[in-house]
Amino acid sequence: MGAWLIACGTKTVEVWKTEDGCYEHYTTLAPSASGVQTGDQILSGLICTMPTYLNKILVARLDGTTEIWNISTGRCVYAIAPPKVTSGAVTALQPTSALSIVAVAYADGSLVIHDIEHDEAILSFHQSSFPITSITFRTDCLGAGEDGREDGVMATASVNSGDVTFWDLNSGGRVAGRLRAAHETTRNRGSGITKIEFLPNQAVLVSTGLDNALRSWIFDHTPFSPAPRLLHARSGHGGPVTTLDFLPASSDGSDAASKWLLSASQARDLWGFSLRRDGQSSELSQGNVKHKAKRIGHLHDTSSTLENLKAPPITMIASTLNRDGGMGASSGPIWQNVKRSGAEESSMTGWESVVTAHENDSIARTWFWGRKRAGRWTLKTGDSKPVSSITMTACGTFAIVGSSGGSIDMYNLQSGIHRRKFPPKLTPAEVKQVRLRQLRSDTEMANRGHHGSVSGITVDALNQSMVSCSLDGSIRFWDFATGLQTHQLVAASYAPTALRYNAPSGLISLACDDLCIRVLDIETKKMVREFWGCKGQIDDHCFSHDGRWIVSCAKDSVIRVFDLATGHLIDAFKTVACTSLSFSSTGEYLATAHADSIGINIWNNITLFRHVSSRPIDEQTGIIDLTDSAIFDSKTMLATEDGIADDQLLEGESTNELEQLNHDLLTLSLVPKSRWQTLLHLDDVRERNKPIEPPKAPSKAPFFLSSALTTTSQRKTLEDDTDDAVTFAERSRITKLQNSVKPSGSDFSNLLARFSTSLDPGATDVISHLSSLSPSQMDLEIRTLTVSEMVPFVNALTARLQLKRDFELINSFMACFLRMHGDVVQEEDEAGGGQLKAAMRRWDRVMRTEEERLGQLVGYCKGVIDFLRSSR
Repeated sequence: MGAWLIACGTKTVEVWKTEDGCYEHYTTLAPSASGVQTGDQILSGLICTMPTYLNKILVARLDGTTEIWNISTGRCVYAIAPPKVTSGAVTALQPTSALSIVAVAYADGSLVIHDIEHDEAILSFHQSSFPITSITFRTDCLGAGEDGREDGVMATASVNSGDVTFWDLNSGGRVAGRLRAAHETTRNRGSGITKIEFLPNQAVLVSTGLDNALRSWIFDHTPFSPAPRLLHARSGHGGPVTTLDFLPASSDGSDAASKWLLSASQARDLWGFSLRRDGQSSELSQGNVKHKAKRIGHLHDTSSTLENLKAPPITMIASTLNRDGGMGASSGPIWQNVKRSGAEESSMTGWESVVTAHENDSIARTWFWGRKRAGRWTLKTGDSKPVSSITMTACGTFAIVGSSGGSIDMYNLQSGIHRRKFPPKLTPAEVKQVRLRQLRSDTEMANRGHHGSVSGITVDALNQSMVSCSLDGSIRFWDFATGLQTHQLVAASYAPTALRYNAPSGLISLACDDLCIRVLDIETKKMVREFWGCKGQIDDHCFSHDGRWIVSCAKDSVIRVFDLATGHLIDAFKTVACTSLSFSSTGEYLATAHADSIGINIWNNITLFRHVSSRPIDEQTGIIDLTDSAIFDSKTMLATEDGIADDQLLEGESTNELEQLNHDLLTLSLVPKSRWQTLLHLDDVRERNKPIEPPKAPSKAPFFLSSALTTTSQRKTLEDDTDDAVTFAERSRITKLQNSVKPSGSDFSNLLARFSTSLDPGATDVISHLSSLSPSQMDLEIRTLTVSEMVPFVNALTARLQLKRDFELINSFMACFLRMHGDVVQEEDEAGGGQLKAAMRRWDRVMRTEEERLGQLVGYCKGVIDFLRSSR
């Protein structure tokens, strides 16, 4: 309010005043506690100002009194008593467009239009259903009267209801209209309208509610309507998010890749969020729910909500767009299993592309993504038990549903027909054959199918094999064409709780109840990796787009990133408990949903635009805590943007963090390939970056030319200034050249001296120092080597080669050294005493030995592979 900042609490009102752009605490208003019987709370938390009233505010109390305070003097000027003793606390306070008149709502549902100047009630209303918590007045002088051309429209709403009531204040006041279900309500969570407001001098009402929606409504003047229609809307989930899934692209290289994120919540809704344009985000329709509620009488029934007419909360999403027909897809009655179009028509127009599983429901449901609406089919489990797992084939033709009882059923999405069970029902002849095979192998009859809840299903990219896992500890492989089981893995000490499949790598990940993530090769059916480290039950996990990482979230509120190639934990950060996550198909984004949160967090993958070290982190000290909101920004910047630079190391951390697996193995370095390749071609890079033409000085204007009146002494002064400038420029170049020369006693020289004295026999410090530099700095260190430093440098590379470590890095260093100092090696300066040539011969001998050993190993492997691939 002008220079004042006012905040209302439960007992006092705090006042700040600005001076020189800075707010300073001015005073504290402490209302009397008399007449209040609700413990420590005195105020209802509502304050408002009155136009033309200087330094005055209205403060609402729990006992129904409205006090007028002067914030400048800190005194209570007047108190407005409630209309009745039983009116209760003040629930809404709003000044009208008329001077000195305020609207006050009470807990018993009553509302009074009060004249402050004369301290009398002008109008009184009563709404028996819910107490009014928000009031607003229309200021465009229209909307009231029989024809809507008079002033005096008031709108009221309640946080306990989704309806907005419009009042005509003329002729004693009356209800002019109601906007039913402006915002959705629910009995399980807080719901209703939190605030309504008419835009100044416009016939537009803006409303917001606990359903996470912001809507604007407009009144049509021709024809006149006492109730508005929807103008604009922005909304999201009305309840905590339950599951996430990035929608795959319809084709490789599609512009829509990583654009759409499918998300479901406990509010029984399914949303498609656009990561590029918020205006394109929309909820997938489940039919005209409001019309259905009005038809059966639920719209006017306060005991029922629109949520009851929707499908149960979604627990799992499967999608593929290979058969999505867009807006032209064949449609029909929602989830009625009524077939109206023929197979030929649907094959041309496409069919449903999204399948969902629901909480404690025995049917899975289909959705049209292109039409943004519910589909035609409901897919029922074979044993009528709740759906526990779903998947779709890559071609988009089939959906597979697993139940909590262990059954697995396959449906055709084009026709909605049940196609197969896994395993299929055997004919009498097949039963005899199976029993005969079991008798011949002296084993008992094999168990057919899962005996526990199916926790995961997936189908390979070619529809050749299907993999399923169950809480009974079994992992079964099925022939997709016949439905017969081809292989089985049984875990005695753990049970898989979730399954994920990465088609490019052909790997399957299993989240297990022993807090381990296991990776299985779908071809060899062997376990290839085990990732430990989660401190609680694994809630969700997923592959990265290229199959190089596995990202997991667990009950310990830590999101972990595991590297499949090395088997190490490479990133971990702690947030509010994460319940679901999904990686985009292009690897740009990671989406996470968190406990009791209606929002979705989107994380950027910074490895796409800068190099990030993939060194393993410590599971105890390497976790970044992002739970404190006060330090969230700084820690996020530390973790994502201002983290460890590519060419920098943590204090006390070595470049070669990984130990060599075996001393006979040739080990490469952890230095990025781009850096040592740039070192080899640094001259070419500099040549390429040179400008094609030298920069041209801008032409000078004619009036800067010296005049004919310039005297000889003036010309002499100008020439002296020019000579001084040239001399200064030459001195600057000499200074720069001197500064570029490596000073004696530099870090690199000291490390070479330390190696020469056998304090660093493996040349670890020398190589670590060089590998931590940028390519240009590496080039400078090698180029400025003195003759006395060349011998220990070559010996250091030889020692590293003998250890069979950093093979490609030391070879690039040697190539760079020979290119720069080859003439010195060839001529052998007398100051070297023949030591340099001896060092180079020793390097050549070790290098040839290593090349021969490596060639023999490669030749042996090549021979074995050629033999296995031959026709013999």
